[in-house]
Amino acid sequence: MLLENMSMAIHAIKANKMRSLLTMLGIIIGIGAVISIVSIGDTMRFMVSDLYKNVGTNLAYVYVWPKDGEDMRSGDYFKLDEMERIKEAFKDEIVYMDSEANVAGEAIKGRNKIKYKFEGIDSNYPDVKKINIIYGRNISDADIKARKNNVVLEASGAKDLFGTENAIGKTFRTTINNETSYYNVVGVYRLDLTPIEKMMQESSDTKSGYIPYSLLVWPDDNLFNIRFYAKEGTNMTTFSDKFTSYIARTKNREKEDITFNSTEDEMKSVDSIMGGLSAAVGGIAAISLLVGGIGIMNIMLVSVTERTREIGIRKALGAKTQDVLIQFLTESAILSAFGGILGIAVGAGLVYLGGAILGMHVVVKPSVILTAVSFSAFVGVFFGIYPASKAASADPIDALRYE
Repeated sequence: MLLENMSMAIHAIKANKMRSLLTMLGIIIGIGAVISIVSIGDTMRFMVSDLYKNVGTNLAYVYVWPKDGEDMRSGDYFKLDEMERIKEAFKDEIVYMDSEANVAGEAIKGRNKIKYKFEGIDSNYPDVKKINIIYGRNISDADIKARKNNVVLEASGAKDLFGTENAIGKTFRTTINNETSYYNVVGVYRLDLTPIEKMMQESSDTKSGYIPYSLLVWPDDNLFNIRFYAKEGTNMTTFSDKFTSYIARTKNREKEDITFNSTEDEMKSVDSIMGGLSAAVGGIAAISLLVGGIGIMNIMLVSVTERTREIGIRKALGAKTQDVLIQFLTESAILSAFGGILGIAVGAGLVYLGGAILGMHVVVKPSVILTAVSFSAFVGVFFGIYPASKAASADPIDALRYE
């Protein structure tokens, strides 16, 4: 019986191809818009998550910031020897720590002037973040202790500055902490960027490089904050409480005066915001499905009127009210489902096309597609109930007299 109803529904749709296509247009646009918007949101969430994973979800920053408006004390700043004590106190939980100091400067070599952002790192930084060294070496422990003017440059920046990526042993001039000096290139690395990082870098003409972090805290060695990486698998929420209690005790401050920011918390916050925005915008786009549903109901009412005599003949030959009801509901659902399938093709196609043009990995979840198809069929059934009920309740004698 179901197959027979589906066959009759498909035959009725084929009999009026243009009208059926125009009727489905609202559903096609609605489903396409929902899938496009939700998939774009999921893609952005994936890219942001990928970015945080590249940075490190076990990364955290800590600093003293009085909550009562009190001025900063000199003891609120961290010292290099104090940082070493913290490392020792949490040697089982922390695998890397530095001052998170960085400076923007202009590297000058002959007539070439390149904007750089130099990040101060410790010698074991590659243990927590991969630095793909292609020439030379990384910053060493000796560079840190002696505060040597040694630098590791990113490959594209080295080529722009020196005309070659292999710039080992070459020097350039720059100003750091109001002091102009010559810096020696000891290493060159190539960046392994996530898609979002590539987009960010392409929009900036500033190159990157690493120098000993000890250069950036000279001469007073005052550190406003410290940056560290916890061991993989560390519960950052539990560790945050333990760590802030220790810092508050050593600084003679309340726990509320210690700020602890972790990338894990940031990632959850950003993901929650983006998920909410995606759902809200997707919900707004879904309103067009209601418009499409009203269009289906309108066309089904027209169809019922046109096929009044057919309904009368079927009922006169013994068709039950339920049979007529199911026939028109099936036709309405199939009309809507076809529109949903075409909408999926349009929405997913646009997302994949955009991803191919931008060179990005896109995310189209099967659950979103399944929900879209199910919802489109539901819209068809819901808005087909009234026309189907009208057809099913028709009096066979009146229907046969209809001209």
